[in-house]
Amino acid sequence: MVGLSLGEQHFIQGGIAQDLRCDGRKRLTYRPIYVETGVIPQANGSARVRMGATDVIASVKAELGKPSSLQPNKGKVSIHIDCSSTAEPAFEGRGGDELSAELSNALQSCLLGGKSGEGAGIDLSSLIVIEGKICWDLYIDGLVVSSDGNLLDTLGAAIKAALSNTGIPRVQVAAGESSDDQPEVDISDEEFLQFDTSGVPVIVTLTKVGRHYIVDATSEEESQMSSAISISVNRQGYICGITKRGGAGMDPSIILDMVSVAKHVSEQLINKLDSEIASAEAEHQE
Repeated sequence: MVGLSLGEQHFIQGGIAQDLRCDGRKRLTYRPIYVETGVIPQANGSARVRMGATDVIASVKAELGKPSSLQPNKGKVSIHIDCSSTAEPAFEGRGGDELSAELSNALQSCLLGGKSGEGAGIDLSSLIVIEGKICWDLYIDGLVVSSDGNLLDTLGAAIKAALSNTGIPRVQVAAGESSDDQPEVDISDEEFLQFDTSGVPVIVTLTKVGRHYIVDATSEEESQMSSAISISVNRQGYICGITKRGGAGMDPSIILDMVSVAKHVSEQLINKLDSEIASAEAEHQE
């Protein structure tokens, strides 16, 4: 936790009220974003994203599995986040476990939609090899390397970048298999299908400090928040998920206003992130 003197707290709150934050940003401006892809060679896809001093890594591992009987036409995705205790002393022991679980759950609801998969930012039907029999299961792991606020959005950006870097092997189904048995498959070593990430949303967390809300809050700013709402928005402006943190209740009209602000901000973030991912991929392939 960030321990701030009363003077520092007033300075942060006063600056936000005047639209000038401690690091010179306006309320709705992000810190610089840096993206590297292909950082973990053993994974099917990986990326490292830094927003200011917040630094995270995401990796994607694809394994063949069996679709659930309830959703025979969809593959499966699981997200697990690890908050390294070297990133933040508060992550030691239980504090880190609780935050890891909170971030994993928030990312699941922001990227994978409801229980039925409605509104999912990741197209699970694209992971099917044979309906009802074989699918790809994606295991997404995130690691917090260093933390200076806005972890959820940074992890969301890293997952989007890692998925952009993910190649899923082409699978041939062996001919002549009877339909009752589990079919034989041949997994290609050379041919990979690029994962389509055009629908994968970005997460915009609006943190309420005093009467105003800000994006990409630092740890110090987060220590002054009354509440925060995280809204995942895709390129089409479609809301894929909303999660809330902090005890203060919110008037529905304020939430609607925050959703429209998040939609507006998400366009800048998606454009910036997409261009960073594209140049990181180009560098990676050289």
